[in-house]
Amino acid sequence: MTCEAWRDKLDAYVDSEGSHDEMASVETHLVTCSSCATEALRRMQMKRMTQAAATRYLPSPEFLRHMERTVERKPKSSWVFSWMPRTVAVAIGIILIAATTTIWLRHSARELALAELLDVHVATLASANPVDVISTDRHTVKPWFQGKVPFTFNLPELQNSSFQLVGGRVVYFRHSPGAELLFKLRNHQLSVFVLQDRPGMLPLETGVTTARELAFSVETWSEAGLCYVVISDANAADVHELGELLRVAARS
Repeated sequence: MTCEAWRDKLDAYVDSEGSHDEMASVETHLVTCSSCATEALRRMQMKRMTQAAATRYLPSPEFLRHMERTVERKPKSSWVFSWMPRTVAVAIGIILIAATTTIWLRHSARELALAELLDVHVATLASANPVDVISTDRHTVKPWFQGKVPFTFNLPELQNSSFQLVGGRVVYFRHSPGAELLFKLRNHQLSVFVLQDRPGMLPLETGVTTARELAFSVETWSEAGLCYVVISDANAADVHELGELLRVAARS
């Protein structure tokens, strides 16, 4: 099949609209074709930019009307508000809507940040030189980052695991330097992003969170002032296993 034929499938792939077999065949082709992988990344970025433009600042009027109706339908609101002045009741309703909106915006910001890191991961896979320091030795890769990122981190011992360290490079996310580490598991590549856990960098939920974004498994958590994101087309169990190794190393 020619690349032109594959590119006709990219829109469905980016929107996750194909069957499992179709998605798997496109992913297999993207691993071996940098041209199509670059085009897939471009389309993902265009989709993310469109989504961001629509939801960057405020929720839609429909969302606000929905929340207003939800507050009005609360079964306990009648007796709670019955003894209050109407202005106080309205103020409480506005506070409830604002609190829910804050949660919604936080979730939207998290999704947008993860989408940006997904784009970086795809670009790494499509690159002819995906890492700047090439080594399977953690004692070589870790020191390479000294002076290049404003923090330190530990790498796990992989001798008794199925994972192999490929290397790493410096990435800039939200105008701050961070580390991208590349691991290999069978035919899969896994990116591990290590970033400073500061306000606005990457809103994280409490604890370890594993999710499925497009065709990728994603796991996130924070540890000792750093936030970690593991991304791969490997299954969620493999991503979680690497995450566990990283968490053990961070605490050692």
